[in-house]
Amino acid sequence: MSLALSIIGWTFFAFGIVAGLLLNLVGLFGNWVILGTVATAWIIMRFEHFGLWTLLLLAALATLGEILELLAAGYGAKRFGGGRGAAVAALAGCIIGGIAGTPWFPLAGTLAGAVAGAFLGAILFEMLVSNKPVRASARTGVGAALGRVGGMFAKLMIGFAMLLAAARGY
Repeated sequence: MSLALSIIGWTFFAFGIVAGLLLNLVGLFGNWVILGTVATAWIIMRFEHFGLWTLLLLAALATLGEILELLAAGYGAKRFGGGRGAAVAALAGCIIGGIAGTPWFPLAGTLAGAVAGAFLGAILFEMLVSNKPVRASARTGVGAALGRVGGMFAKLMIGFAMLLAAARGY
């Protein structure tokens, strides 16, 4: 019976990790799912494999992933010629677009909505507030969208780093 429970437990653990990584791909809270999965395993295994330092490290990495993802669209907008306002508008567009896209297509819509929102937020700010021409505004919007995609990629890589830290077990 113990072997069967171990197999079931590790299967659920694997599902939790894979779900976390997939959620990262669409810009959601995947690293927190990974942290929760590892913390649950830590409790179930009676604090054997993973240590408290591992959980603290995973929490710090998950926080870093959220910060990087949050700031990436704004960085992209600024890098492609936008000002601080375009960066803030890209961030607001990410949030609004992600929320608006979720009901249409729960995972893919969140991703597409966040990227489109970053693009539209930056381009609209540049055109309407900064009075830049369409071409320059579109360039800033593309930078915001690319930054958003880059932020999601960085968050995914942090998810893999979390797996390495958990496998190492501090």
